[in-house]
Amino acid sequence: MKPVAPPGAGRRDFLLRGLVVLAAFLVLVGLGTWQLQRRAWKQDLLATLTERLAAPPVPLPDPAEWPRLSREQYEFRRVVFPAEYLLDRDALVYSIGSSLRAGEPTGPGYYVFTPARLLNGGIVMVNRGFVPEALRDPATRAEGQIAGTVAVLGVLRWPDPPSMFTPAAEPGKNLWFARDPAPIAAAKGVQAAPFYVEQESPFPAKGWPLPAHLRPNLPNNHLQYAITWYGLAAALLLVFIAWAVGRRRLPAD
Repeated sequence: MKPVAPPGAGRRDFLLRGLVVLAAFLVLVGLGTWQLQRRAWKQDLLATLTERLAAPPVPLPDPAEWPRLSREQYEFRRVVFPAEYLLDRDALVYSIGSSLRAGEPTGPGYYVFTPARLLNGGIVMVNRGFVPEALRDPATRAEGQIAGTVAVLGVLRWPDPPSMFTPAAEPGKNLWFARDPAPIAAAKGVQAAPFYVEQESPFPAKGWPLPAHLRPNLPNNHLQYAITWYGLAAALLLVFIAWAVGRRRLPAD
């Protein structure tokens, strides 16, 4: 003899399953909507990059203005300024490449961050470019150690804050893992601007370090992700409806 389900058990089971499906449906729809918001943000960023990277360079703002400069207004603007590199204070920032940097070799290597002293005495950290592992030692790329005052052309960038997965810096090995000028400058005994500059020129002899030529080349796949999440939400809803329609009629309580 089959056990008899308690009165109302079928209805409670249906309601419980329905609530679980509803919660999952709302989460999936929320993820799809979030991806559409990310898509709009990425499109605005690409438009800003395209405009600013195509604009002619302007003089670097005076150090008195640096505390008032905002990332939203100034990042990716091209600047030009005379400065002298403090070559004895180079720092290496580990990198596996960047989609923004045209022509950069693939594979692991380092960005060479160097303090640059302005004519007014201010200090700006400059990412002079990429070097592969084999050229980590400055002695292997002596032609790229440009001495004296030079005209630096580059792009303003703001720090990339380290994440929970970013390895700890190793100042004793002259090695960092985040493009953040403040701790690098402090380790080198200088006080630098809150931003840094991605150098475009001067272009060193034999090309090392390889300067940046930034381009608006960020992936924008958020629409595909949104369609995926919305599709999963629709599929879940259809499966539940099919289950509910095919379910045997609940006995009356």
